[in-house]
Amino acid sequence: MAQEVTPEKKGNRIDYGIILSVMLLALVGMVAIYMAVSHDTSPTIGTPRHAMIMQAVWYVIGGVGIFIVMQFDAEQLWRVAPLLYALGIGLLVLVLVKYDPQVFNNTGAKSWFRMGSITFQPSEVMKPAYILMMARVVSQHNARFRHTTLNDWRLLGEMLLWTLPVLVLLKLQNDFGTSLVFAAIYAGVVLVSGVTWKIIIPVGAGVGVVGAGALTMVTTDWGRAILDKLGFKAYQFARIDSWRNPSGAASSDSYQLWQSMKAIGSGEMTGRGFNNLKVTVPVRESDMIFSVIGEAFGFLGCAIVILLFFLLIYQMIRVIFDTKNEFYAYITTGVIMMILFHIFENIGMNIGLLPLTGIPLPFISQGGSFLLANMLSVGMVLSMRFHHQSYMFSGDNDSFQKQGV
Repeated sequence: MAQEVTPEKKGNRIDYGIILSVMLLALVGMVAIYMAVSHDTSPTIGTPRHAMIMQAVWYVIGGVGIFIVMQFDAEQLWRVAPLLYALGIGLLVLVLVKYDPQVFNNTGAKSWFRMGSITFQPSEVMKPAYILMMARVVSQHNARFRHTTLNDWRLLGEMLLWTLPVLVLLKLQNDFGTSLVFAAIYAGVVLVSGVTWKIIIPVGAGVGVVGAGALTMVTTDWGRAILDKLGFKAYQFARIDSWRNPSGAASSDSYQLWQSMKAIGSGEMTGRGFNNLKVTVPVRESDMIFSVIGEAFGFLGCAIVILLFFLLIYQMIRVIFDTKNEFYAYITTGVIMMILFHIFENIGMNIGLLPLTGIPLPFISQGGSFLLANMLSVGMVLSMRFHHQSYMFSGDNDSFQKQGV
């Protein structure tokens, strides 16, 4: 069990490795955003200087958020999890009524609030709240029940009951990409929850078959007719078409994907150099930010960015083994899965391996609410080291007990 930490050891309770990784990614993001906006023919976020200042402000707000979240230990996070989940659900419901009409007219999504010149996406607030709730549900279940096939199915059902409201509300907002993020978090927590592989393997195979079947149906008229009745939109079909044939389809998504691939390819090994972008890529300050890095700094620059992400995730995993706290382990798993999915999907769609889904790159893409969600999630991981104590959850009275050496 972990040793009680005295006040004089407080400096050792801060994981500077994680903080340094985030700061380096933030620096990459600021440089990439500056270059993207500098070469935007119709900038929607102002001048390069304004874009960098706004991103810096969000970094500062996120830093304050990290400091605040770090003050919460496992017991306090446990208690606030249902409240934060309820707040997130409330915001997801409210945005269906008070959504930004400008974003809706451009994208068809009812997923953004507007406060003056600032837009805010409530589903980003829901991500850390959902991670906390999943960690609480699994910890509570495992403290009360031993692992049997029946109890494992029960756990999956409990987790699904807390997940369905989020997915339904995101469906009503027409935000399929964000739904995939929550599905990835759910899957990651399930993998470490202790659920038997006798359940995980067939369920995973079933999900794979359904996904493959859906992709197959997209290629046929009768399949598209069925998917259309199930709620698929024309732009989603267009994204699949552009992914299958980025140089041949005539949609705007095809142009965006093709230009991104051209930009990354033109960077070759070392890139064209700082702020020397020649290929026009729509929305490159956000979803297509990786194309900026690829064109300006080439393969080496892209590899360094991926290495920074690897170091960040490695350090998060290391904290789990150092602190040995089950509740925190589920929280960190959710955070890692959220970040990993964003990395995998964003880079994959920028280089043509995956369809476009509007998924930004963590700590690098422009966007305040997205950055804030990532920073708060990192704060939850940092609180593990900051409160280096061992807690044992009691299933009898729904409380934590601090354990000594």
